[in-house]
Amino acid sequence: MNRKACVIGAGPNGLAAAIVLAQAGLQVDVLEAEPTPGGAARTMELTLPGYLHDCGSAVYPLGRGRHFSHTDALCRHLAILGSDVKTSSRVATLSALPGYDLFLCDVTPRQLLKLAGKRLSDHYKHRLQSYRYGPGVFKVDYALHAPIPWKASDCSRAATLHLGGSFEEIAASEQAVRDGWHADRQFVLLAQPSLLDPSRAPQGKHTAWAYCHVPKGSNTDVLSKLEDQIERFAPGFRDCVVARRVFSPADFETMDANLVGGDIGGGVMDIRQFLFRPTWKHYATSAKDIYICSSSTPPGGGVHGMCGYHGAKMALSRLKLS
Repeated sequence: MNRKACVIGAGPNGLAAAIVLAQAGLQVDVLEAEPTPGGAARTMELTLPGYLHDCGSAVYPLGRGRHFSHTDALCRHLAILGSDVKTSSRVATLSALPGYDLFLCDVTPRQLLKLAGKRLSDHYKHRLQSYRYGPGVFKVDYALHAPIPWKASDCSRAATLHLGGSFEEIAASEQAVRDGWHADRQFVLLAQPSLLDPSRAPQGKHTAWAYCHVPKGSNTDVLSKLEDQIERFAPGFRDCVVARRVFSPADFETMDANLVGGDIGGGVMDIRQFLFRPTWKHYATSAKDIYICSSSTPPGGGVHGMCGYHGAKMALSRLKLS
């Protein structure tokens, strides 16, 4: 099959799509806007030298490795297949990329409208425009000089903790976000990667990250509320902090354009957008050579690559029929 494909975005889904296409014999170019591949799954020194943090996604129960992510193994495998990722390659419109038989776009509906708007039908564009994004995230990465001093000793062995106090308190916090305001007590998710992977920090030191939901696009600083919730269950936590890096929803979107308004899930996951995500066509669009394969498609958010895998499989099946 002497065909040529272009994958826009080198997150886990884009890389998975590229591998499937390359395995089928297509010549594949992967274009990534950021200086490094990986999307929200990148691992970087966000606080201090020697402290490795996950930019947006972490704690993969089905994968095991040191500080390299899934996003490096995928790049290496793609290279073996004869393709690579061209970083710092921001694409304004697909019309500027002639000569491709297929486009697989690891982007959300908002970015797809910008990239391919002129090539999409009015009806399909309307469906993309009505796509709803989820709440934003306020996240903090921590460099620690000691483990977090939890009241409950079992917490010191957990990779991930949900800090909410009670069911009613968690429900109230999440309802507040849905209503567009900030709760008095935030429901906080916290991870302690270095407890299970010592390579994440210098010897004897630790890393952690925590986030809470906030209204989409919020620019409110909730650092104090977030850390108050951690202190509630781990008195003395702030004394362990050597350095911190704060990401507001706007910071997330600047880091990765797919994280619209700080939404790390690729869109609201209610019944309608779970079954028909982003439209009834799933990966296909109204243009026969353009497909979408981001977390805004089934099965949704998560570093599993299945959105890219299924999007590429659909594209290949239709390409063979044409």
